[in-house]
Amino acid sequence: MIRHVCIHCHFYQPPRENPWLGEVEVQDSAAPYHDWNQRIAAECYGPCAKARILDAQGRIVNLIDVYSRISFNFGPTLLSWMARHEPRIHEAVVQADKASRKRFGGHGSALAQVYNHMILPLANPDDKRTQIFWGVQDFMARFGRDPEGMWLPECAVDTPSLEALADAGIKFVLLAQRQARRSRRLGRTPAPWIEHHGDLDPTAGYRIELPSGRSMAAFFHDAPISSDLAFSNLAHDGQAFYDRLLGAFTSAGRDWPQLVHVAADGETFGHHHPGGDMALAYCLGRLEGDPSVSLTNLGLYLAKHPPVFQVEIHENSSWSCIHGVERWRSDCGCNSGSRPGWTQAWRAPLRKAVDWLAARADSIFESEGAKLFKDPATARDASIRIILDRSPENTAGFLSEHALAPPSPQDAVTMLKLLEMVRMAQLTFTSCGWFFDEISGIETVQIMQYAARCTELAEDLSGRSIEKRFAAMLALAPSNVLENGAKAYEAYARPARAGLRHVAAHAGVAALFSDRPETYGLGRWTVRAIGLAALRSPEFSVVSGQCQASSELTRESQDFTIAAVHMGGHHAICGVDRFEGAEDLHRLRASLARAFERGDKAGALSTLHSRFVVHTYSLANLFRDEQRSILARVMAPALEVVAESNRRIFRENLESLKFLAWVHSPLPREVLDAGRNAAQRDLEDIFASDALDAPRLKDVAAQVRRWGLELDTGRLGMLASVWVERFARRFAEKPRVAARLETLLTAVELCVPLALPVALREAQDACFDAARKVYPAMKAKEPKGDWVQAFERLGRVLKVKVEKVVGEEKGKETKKE
Repeated sequence: MIRHVCIHCHFYQPPRENPWLGEVEVQDSAAPYHDWNQRIAAECYGPCAKARILDAQGRIVNLIDVYSRISFNFGPTLLSWMARHEPRIHEAVVQADKASRKRFGGHGSALAQVYNHMILPLANPDDKRTQIFWGVQDFMARFGRDPEGMWLPECAVDTPSLEALADAGIKFVLLAQRQARRSRRLGRTPAPWIEHHGDLDPTAGYRIELPSGRSMAAFFHDAPISSDLAFSNLAHDGQAFYDRLLGAFTSAGRDWPQLVHVAADGETFGHHHPGGDMALAYCLGRLEGDPSVSLTNLGLYLAKHPPVFQVEIHENSSWSCIHGVERWRSDCGCNSGSRPGWTQAWRAPLRKAVDWLAARADSIFESEGAKLFKDPATARDASIRIILDRSPENTAGFLSEHALAPPSPQDAVTMLKLLEMVRMAQLTFTSCGWFFDEISGIETVQIMQYAARCTELAEDLSGRSIEKRFAAMLALAPSNVLENGAKAYEAYARPARAGLRHVAAHAGVAALFSDRPETYGLGRWTVRAIGLAALRSPEFSVVSGQCQASSELTRESQDFTIAAVHMGGHHAICGVDRFEGAEDLHRLRASLARAFERGDKAGALSTLHSRFVVHTYSLANLFRDEQRSILARVMAPALEVVAESNRRIFRENLESLKFLAWVHSPLPREVLDAGRNAAQRDLEDIFASDALDAPRLKDVAAQVRRWGLELDTGRLGMLASVWVERFARRFAEKPRVAARLETLLTAVELCVPLALPVALREAQDACFDAARKVYPAMKAKEPKGDWVQAFERLGRVLKVKVEKVVGEEKGKETKKE
């Protein structure tokens, strides 16, 4: 009998975007990457699209698309970020689902997911419906088909949630073994019920009968193997993984087509366990090559083998909390490695505060929405259409379709604000906010920011005070770091707030330091500068003009008068107020121009404070990425002076260093530090260039090696990775061009002696692809030619086997039984 195997990966990261900006701001904890999404994409999501198969010499002999061979789901909010910032990975995921349909008899491997990882048993009926509908619609928009199965966040389940899934046409879910309460064999005369305590047989499909008379199929993953994937070394050893999967089959008492399937966080493979993507690829290769095994997905298995058992679940249960779903509403004892003395007693007050806020938002949406929408509830669910496509045409079409009457521009803004308010309310329930140990942690602060945006919109739309009550409820939540949850909200959530004035201030401050295009994007905002005039000197600059700021999310737009003054260093201030006309702007400009001509910084500041009584901004008020970009420009001249000084100190003392080394005397740390700093700056400059300065790189590398200079390898590795990727892509575009091959080869070879953590995946992919498509013909034409020899050398440096490369297997149909 054929043995069926399925590996499911749940790929998910919490949404990390600043709710006002609509983009992820820099996260220093993810360094050297910009943020955690970017880091995990590089360590896991990208590698799983082209996982390496190595030979005994450690050379790449094949690249495996993992996604098309497994069952998987991606969080919709993660895919939304990926489509904007990692479109090639996003496309690889979408194409993998198409390939899996060919491989698995028309059944795609991608599963849908509840939209923003809300714990469904804790959600009210409207939120269950919306979350499932949004998840299904997002899936259909990306994958072009209806989903068969849906991933429940944390596998948390109750019967009303299953009914809601059935309403949406979902056929099956994945659960943990201990979520099964009892089961029985189906048949003309059903067998007696058997009670379970985590011992449900996971090798069969199960049917859950619903009160409505419908049913839902359920698969219970093998808990021991799944746990070992996450918490032991199983994800490091593809052979051991393969052996464990096959070891789970038995002939004793099982007369149905057995299915061994596991479920794990997708980030296990490459992020949590470096190299896990290769172990998974190796295991999949072994499974595909085993004639006694049918590698399958759950849709295909369900179609061929309907459930032979009925099961009843433990209501309000999950896979990551032994107390049911208490981890997301109480101090149940579950933690992620809590420090001694720490408490999670903040979870219940936070849940109460968020529940209260969402109820207020829903009430405002219903009362105010009834004045503008034909059916507010329908419009709320259907708003996934504009979440997926914010284009003006699509937004206008949506509003026209759902409005009671043709909406005026102000009506359109109000309608979009209402929808944005309830979207923020949904996002405050993202499960990650309760999962970890401290209320001031990055995940919980993220949902507090969503709450801050929700309260802002709710107060604007209703005219009622809401935030004060919300903050008072957070004050009842104890913190292990700060005084309470309200202090965390005040410190980390409220400061993220931004509006049209704030965006206009960005334009003014940024214009002090560089020229911008007339219209440019700032996250989900658009800034249009109208006739900005700048007067600049090294230590004193002024900018003034008109600026139009608009929101992509709410279609708000307003014209402002802005004026900014730079007084040297980081001292910059910008005034923003409603545009009062050309005459007012002319007077302001004239006053600033007089102050500039006199070099009168105090006079310029006085002009700002008299014209903009309240609304002034500084560098401290800018979004984090823009703030750092400007500060980098401000400090660049000083840093270049320091760099040149370091170069001079090292150069002038180089002969003395050589002598001291010859007589085995200690080398002065101060001079070595100067050399290290100079080398660091030189390498940063080299890797920032589009060109390859080989002589300079060789010289710097030689100095680094000779004197053992300790570099900031994390930052340099990131810069060098981007630099090498640039040459790899150029080579991939025209691999027969010898100059592009030589450039890539030289770049890679020069990076090796620096021992930097350079990501060579892009170069390896290009080399592997050329080895299949170009190398055979070039080798046949001129076996000892320069191109062939250089390419073979590239293969050796990149550890890619270029001779007799094994091509990726085409998607094959599942074995017949």
